[in-house]
Amino acid sequence: MTDVASSAENELGIRACTISRDVQLFDLLIEDMETLLGESWGDLGFTEAMNFLHQPEATKLEFVALAIDDTDEENLDVITAVVNTAKGNNIKVMLIAEDVSPAALHGLLKAGADEFVPYPLPEGELAAAVERLNKPAPAPIAMVQENQVRLKSDGDGVLIAVQGFAGGTGATTFAVNLAWELANIEKEKPPRVCVIDLGLQFGSVSTYLDLPRKEIVVELLTDIDQVDEDNFAQALVSFEDRLQVLTAPSDLLPLDMLGPQDVNKLLNLAREHFDFVIVDMPPALTMWTETVLTEAQVFFAMVELDMRSAQNTLRFKRALQSEELPFEKLRFVLNRAPKFTDLQGRSRAKRMAESLGIQIDLQLPDGGKQVTQACDHGIPLATQAGKNPLRKEITKLAQSLFDVGRSDSEAA
Repeated sequence: MTDVASSAENELGIRACTISRDVQLFDLLIEDMETLLGESWGDLGFTEAMNFLHQPEATKLEFVALAIDDTDEENLDVITAVVNTAKGNNIKVMLIAEDVSPAALHGLLKAGADEFVPYPLPEGELAAAVERLNKPAPAPIAMVQENQVRLKSDGDGVLIAVQGFAGGTGATTFAVNLAWELANIEKEKPPRVCVIDLGLQFGSVSTYLDLPRKEIVVELLTDIDQVDEDNFAQALVSFEDRLQVLTAPSDLLPLDMLGPQDVNKLLNLAREHFDFVIVDMPPALTMWTETVLTEAQVFFAMVELDMRSAQNTLRFKRALQSEELPFEKLRFVLNRAPKFTDLQGRSRAKRMAESLGIQIDLQLPDGGKQVTQACDHGIPLATQAGKNPLRKEITKLAQSLFDVGRSDSEAA
């Protein structure tokens, strides 16, 4: 580490610098900076940074790493001013944050921070973030028009949400394959279908369809107030020209990064342009779960015949009822349901539903290894194993939803 002021005088070639209250609090950052830059970096405090960033020497920096923790939230105005000053001088800003509130992160990203990396730093993440910073800026909208998803703003889409009540219940598999079946329900005039992956941290819709995660998704989610039709279209990825997907972001984002109004605007924008919008929810209650529950025409709750699902269903039910939210709106889907000949298993399923005070609306058979293989290969079940029993049940459901949607449209 080099003193920035003296390096400017002696022209030692500082390539980057850290800005923090005390860089010694971020020892992993020091190690990674030394590994990446050797001695070609320096350190500044917040006040020093404001002065240095106005100097001509600062324009030679490749980036600044702004390291903060929860204690620094008391000086959020000063830190925001540092970000604004750096961006005003065309200096890229990497935000390294530990235990910082979602509201503070949102504010700093909105102020212009280019990258966000959580602290403690995952191995190799600093180098990866620097590489992303050095990538060329995305082409303007006019230049990417050929590859951009073309939208029509005449839709009044049916909103379908899917949430797993325990890990591994198959919620994302169900959401992806339901979306694909709906997108192919008719050959001549198929409905327009969009999948939105709101698993901001570990969403895997892109994995199950072998799609890239666009960097613009992070920008869209951190500044939804400014999102319009063109921004939304740029963020979408097309799967075989039939299905449009808003993937989870490439970086881990806090679930509270989005507020109810943000999610509501995103859902309304999608519904304006698609006939069916399927939302893959994270396996957690968030401040915007109520928004999706209220707006969705159908909210599928994925469970299995085990104690985890039973306990989590009971807790979810209590949480919704305590807030006077419509628990009865949930449509429970039992994945890997007992076969017709498994009388003991069917009896267990019936007892579980009765004890929880719920109705199991749909029972999906176990698709076996073919389901795992399809997910690993990034293709729908219809392509991997068209005769799979799980695929057949999802196809029936898609047809039912399509028929109901068409009937409602004709009635209107």
